[in-house]
Amino acid sequence: MKRRDFIKTTALSAVAISASGFIRRDGNRYVGDCETTTDILGPFYRPDSPVRNNLVINDDPGMLVELSGIIKHKDCTTPYNNAKIELWHCSSKGVYDNTSEKYLYRGTTYCNKKGEYSFKTILPVPYDAGGGNIRPAHFHMMITAEGYQPLVTQLYFSGDEHIAKDAFSSSPSAKRRILEVQNLNDGSKRVLFDVSMSDTLAAEPAALEKLTGIYVDQKDKKNKTEFIIKDKRLWIKNELFGYNLDYVGDNTFQIPGLPPGRSYAFQFEIMVQGAVKLTVTGVNNKGEKEISVAMKE
Repeated sequence: MKRRDFIKTTALSAVAISASGFIRRDGNRYVGDCETTTDILGPFYRPDSPVRNNLVINDDPGMLVELSGIIKHKDCTTPYNNAKIELWHCSSKGVYDNTSEKYLYRGTTYCNKKGEYSFKTILPVPYDAGGGNIRPAHFHMMITAEGYQPLVTQLYFSGDEHIAKDAFSSSPSAKRRILEVQNLNDGSKRVLFDVSMSDTLAAEPAALEKLTGIYVDQKDKKNKTEFIIKDKRLWIKNELFGYNLDYVGDNTFQIPGLPPGRSYAFQFEIMVQGAVKLTVTGVNNKGEKEISVAMKE
């Protein structure tokens, strides 16, 4: 199906497109790219964390840290007022709270008129993500600002020996997100992270509604994938909540933030009488191409 036919049928359209980075003139000189890059969401995102910026737990012996910064418009200068910032990370034992009502080390805050935000919490630690894959210590963040694509990213810390061996933190796009941990006079730590929002492709909610639901693999009927909507974006549901997808055009969505050489694309096609076909094309960690076809129930 041609793209114009898909747009006509499903109301899927690009609301804004920009390059991933840019050079601009501030009136006197040209200044460099201020893009804040994305990173994979990870499997442990939980929506609707409590509105709070103090995540400290008295009986968890972690190193206290303040994470703070400024949320800016795409011009890299103008503060954004009232952007939503979600933060989540593991405990000092490398464990995520995926089930409790306390939402430990998970919180939501909103920046002020100057774009300023801050969280008080502890420094996360590296942990084994399975099969001996040690993930470096990192914060997860999601920033939602009206007029921009929600930004999902991860922050790493300089000096972490595991960064070089991790596919995501060692990616060139993560270079600006490997941050210094500053020592404060009271013995605590501080990490500074400013965010510049950027435009990207988006899809109309009416189109996304047509794509949500459960898809059955045509070779293995027991293999099912569910797609849901959150914050006007398409997500793949998992046991906890899901993985967000970016719309990249040509009826296709991708998982953002994958390392170089890795990719997973989800291409939808509206069939006769409203059936929806899904073709998933991916390159796994061995460099092997994988293709599967599923149909919406």
